[in-house]
Amino acid sequence: QVQLAESGGGSVQAGDSLTLSCAATGSTVRYTMAWFRQAPGKERIFVGGISWDGNGPNYADSLSGRFEISRDNNKETLVLQMNNLKPEDQAVYYCEGRNGRTPYPQTSDYRYWGQGTQVTVSS
Repeated sequence: QVQLAESGGGSVQAGDSLTLSCAATGSTVRYTMAWFRQAPGKERIFVGGISWDGNGPNYADSLSGRFEISRDNNKETLVLQMNNLKPEDQAVYYCEGRNGRTPYPQTSDYRYWGQGTQVTVSS
């Protein structure tokens, strides 16, 4: 059984940077891992993902290079570095995992997810 736990969320000002981490237990070495986010009243949307063997990272087009995803298979950790944050980035960010090596952009393709971590961006 895989368990995912996000951390690193908080309140920042527009233009700031923030780093989110996802710690996995239960062996995700051969899993594709991804970040999704969900704003109040909106659907959960894809931020980016990366397979266990380096396929990716793939990112949502709208992020315009501000976000960077990395993973450490030895530590079973997924990281999301967010730069030049904007108020529209405010959301709960989720770490999700799936078997296979394709970082699909739909949350329905993922089997595991964490509780999420809140990111608040003030203008």
